[in-house]
Amino acid sequence: MSKVIVIGGGASGMMAAIAAKNNGNEVTLLEKNEKLGKKLFITGKGRCNLTNASDINSHMNNLMSNPKFMYSAFNAFNADDIVALIEESGVKTKVERGNRVFPKSDKSSDVIKALKKHLDCVDVVLNYEVKNITKDEQFKINDEYVCDALIIATGGLSYKSTGSTGDGFKFAKEFGHQTTKTYPSLVPFNIKEDYCKELQGLSLKNVTLKLIKDDKVLYEELGEMLFTHFGVSGPLVLSASSFVADKMEDGYKISIDLKPALDEATLDKRILRDFDKYKNKNFNNSLSDLLPKKLIPIIIRLSGIDEYKKVNEITKEERQKLVQLIKNLEFNIDSLRGYDEAIITKGGIDVKEINPKTMESKIVPGLYFVGEVLDLDSLTGGYNLQLAWSTGYVAGNSIY
Repeated sequence: MSKVIVIGGGASGMMAAIAAKNNGNEVTLLEKNEKLGKKLFITGKGRCNLTNASDINSHMNNLMSNPKFMYSAFNAFNADDIVALIEESGVKTKVERGNRVFPKSDKSSDVIKALKKHLDCVDVVLNYEVKNITKDEQFKINDEYVCDALIIATGGLSYKSTGSTGDGFKFAKEFGHQTTKTYPSLVPFNIKEDYCKELQGLSLKNVTLKLIKDDKVLYEELGEMLFTHFGVSGPLVLSASSFVADKMEDGYKISIDLKPALDEATLDKRILRDFDKYKNKNFNNSLSDLLPKKLIPIIIRLSGIDEYKKVNEITKEERQKLVQLIKNLEFNIDSLRGYDEAIITKGGIDVKEINPKTMESKIVPGLYFVGEVLDLDSLTGGYNLQLAWSTGYVAGNSIY
């Protein structure tokens, strides 16, 4: 039996404490917030997209950084395992679009309660900030707590209000570890076009978004997005940001296909039907069956067609330009939003210095790193939380 201390009571920290406790260790969990799982509470818009029900290959394919590092961890503790652990505590789960797993109650607090049930016999200390760590024969925290094994699960830099202030990076460097450059990721885009502000609050579903640089498509997916006062957000945008975070420069743009179910010829026929229906109307009164009300003035402006032009006077060339605009509505990316709006941090502790089978430091025996503090990040859809569960589990489970 070892004395184990876990610093950080988020997803990876709670899982590490549970696994270490289940191995018969004496476990203390130190959390600087007033409650456990503060970031977990707000994930999935408060519903907690706790994992993705896809197979391990899908989880590997959705990993943006160092996927090979996670092979052992995903095999040791996968999506089925976290679902089983949560349901064991009486919280039923459900699978939604894209294999996203949520609690049936749609309450993230139920997931946190389920994890707390598994933390029996763990000494949980809240409102406790770790300021310094030293090591002689044992680790010493704030000259107050001592342990044989130390698990750092302090998160990255995203959502600082939840306690993620980069403490883990500082501790890692003090023990001789290297960290890669960090960036906000799974984060909204600031957009250059002023008219984007006019679309604030407009949510688009079942559209296709492409991320483009130098005429090369870097990302393409069907789903949902949202216009904001600064630019664009929503699931499609957040995932696209993973391809930009560490490469952000001028020249990135997004292209939105507003009608992905229709090819250009079919869309043209659809527009002709609408024009026939509204043949005695002005152009600005002919698009309400096709497009959201808020989007119509923007499309009219970009089309170059006089908004007061009679529908029956619109030329074939003008109509074709309209078709292309609806199939390819472009916006130029100005920059990424900051850490306060980022779901995760891209970059972190260099995994070359970590044992992938145990999450133990190759530099300092008995020191473990788990979760977002590592240089690991995935796309949206429950994949990042699975990173937390899997790394937390293998760390705790490897300590005896």
